[in-house]
Amino acid sequence: MISASKIRKSYGPAVVLDEVSLAVGGAECVVLLGPNGAGKTTLLRILATLLRPGAGALTVNGVDAVRNPGEARRVIGMVGHGSYVYEDLTALENLRFWAVMRGAVASRARLSAALEEVGLDDVADERARTFSAGMKRRLALARVILSEPRALLLDEPFTGLDARGRKWLSEFLRAFKAGGGAVVMATHSFGIGLEIADRVAILTGGQLVVDRPSAALSAADLDELYSSLTEGDGTADPERAR
Repeated sequence: MISASKIRKSYGPAVVLDEVSLAVGGAECVVLLGPNGAGKTTLLRILATLLRPGAGALTVNGVDAVRNPGEARRVIGMVGHGSYVYEDLTALENLRFWAVMRGAVASRARLSAALEEVGLDDVADERARTFSAGMKRRLALARVILSEPRALLLDEPFTGLDARGRKWLSEFLRAFKAGGGAVVMATHSFGIGLEIADRVAILTGGQLVVDRPSAALSAADLDELYSSLTEGDGTADPERAR
């Protein structure tokens, strides 16, 4: 579903991503770990076609996403670290605006169903500025439900969610995978990540130094591996990851 090969991205002399390659199949979830500044968000934005790589190749659902980002974007859903909702619009108005801009069906029944799925149907007509951070995150996730993507990219999706929200999101991601969807999720929540992930990838110093099946790692193993690779100045020796 997603195939990134030797992706490079620099800002001036600073190399953010250094020949990063990552492939994610349908019905698969890759959890992306790494310290702050490792390049996780940059990689997600490139996979989402929101940022153009300096070099490398990217295909999404068989589409060359570097040459045809608009076409690839049709099957991509992304929730960034920020919720990016319109504070002065109601929950329902936020979804309606997004659906109209995307050219999707914006009937109240469909919008209400998306709000119900994320547990916001009882506040559909309340303005987003009255919502908690977790509620705004759930509203952003309702946009994903409306888009019906085949590839889902998430940046710290559990941030701000209460226990109910975390449970819902975990179940949603499992159902999304079961339906053949591909997921790439950047998170600092190792425990939740291991529960959902099929593979764990660690990005540090602009390089992908680990890509392993999650079944081969216990929480303690992952914590020890992560610490050994990201200690010090944030760079890592790829030989230590093998």
